[in-house]
Amino acid sequence: MERLFLVMVMLASCGAAPTDLSGKMFVFPKETKTDHVKLLTSKSSLDAVTVCLRFFTDLTRNYALFSLATPAHSNDFLLFKMNTDDVISMEARDSSTRFLSLSFPPNSWHSMCATWNSQNGVGQLWVDGKQTVKRFIHSGQPISGEFFPILGQEQDAYGGGFDATQSFIGMISRLHVWDYVLSAAEIRRYVEDANFSPGNVFNWRSLDYEIVGSVLVEEEIL
Repeated sequence: MERLFLVMVMLASCGAAPTDLSGKMFVFPKETKTDHVKLLTSKSSLDAVTVCLRFFTDLTRNYALFSLATPAHSNDFLLFKMNTDDVISMEARDSSTRFLSLSFPPNSWHSMCATWNSQNGVGQLWVDGKQTVKRFIHSGQPISGEFFPILGQEQDAYGGGFDATQSFIGMISRLHVWDYVLSAAEIRRYVEDANFSPGNVFNWRSLDYEIVGSVLVEEEIL
């Protein structure tokens, strides 16, 4: 019995297998300080990063789109929509810059890709296939530590410190994350949903995740 119990505990700790979410979306239906999707990975260091996703919302207040914390940095990589309609804040290693003069008409799908390279410290956004200027954020240090990446909330502390007024309400789909800066051509292929290389950190077609609270998985609305 003792051996059987140990095997059952080991199986319970393994978690679910990665899921193919092609044609699916996460639905965040309400303002909350708890509900989120935790993304699971064994990685603990990124010299560079590209995050691509699609989102749909009617929010005019601020909200988080992607939040990666480590024990030393609650904003080790963050994409945050500011109250101002046309501003996205990108943070790396708790340093930040703001990308201005963007356009996010409500109740429409938008694609966003964000890149950052730790060697030169430069970040850039691609919104609906259009590139922004390149801006310096932070250089000299890779993102490192035990990762806690989530969708739907902004972390003011490692794995928590959520604020309901910064929670995301809407839909998110087609999340991919790479450990390098994607080329412009590859980003265009992602935006066009063409033959692009899926993320090697997080891959929407094989995603390991945990839902906390009332986040739904539904058929993607095009």
